[in-house]
Amino acid sequence: MAIDNKSLGIISSPLKTKKLYLATQISLRVLAVAFTLAAALLMISSKETKVLYSISVGSKYSYSPAFKFLAYANFVAFGFSILSLILVFVLGKREVNSTYYFYFFLHDLIMNVLLMAACAATTAVGYIGKYGNSHTGWIAICDHFPKFCNRVTTAATMSYLGFFVYFILTIISAKQSRQIGA
Repeated sequence: MAIDNKSLGIISSPLKTKKLYLATQISLRVLAVAFTLAAALLMISSKETKVLYSISVGSKYSYSPAFKFLAYANFVAFGFSILSLILVFVLGKREVNSTYYFYFFLHDLIMNVLLMAACAATTAVGYIGKYGNSHTGWIAICDHFPKFCNRVTTAATMSYLGFFVYFILTIISAKQSRQIGA
């Protein structure tokens, strides 16, 4: 026996649904802004210098293309997150054409893929930095540069959180654009 919302006394008005959708979009996009900005700032401030046998040895995010990719990808995602947040505010106040939902879906999907690629690259290089690779002769550096490695790990974690927020936004946008077209 199927129970529908009307039999339970729950009435889902279009205005209530639109407000819930708008509140969800705004809160998730604010989270995306926060996570991507935090990840980018943490990554670009990741550096540590040690003096070993009177030789200064340093480690910076800019020494690794994967770490630079994570920083730049998060700056791009941050910028587009701000723009999409502004658009959600502007479009939330008026009746929206159904193609706008599809554009949000495309935006969210592109940001999702960008952050996923940056996270994957950083995780691979970070793993080698933490554990090394005895087969290729790469030594682990995290035991020598713990501050640097902790900041990179935190930046990668923030970027993963941004990725998950955009993953949720992609699903919501896909569902919304599908409902409008039907």
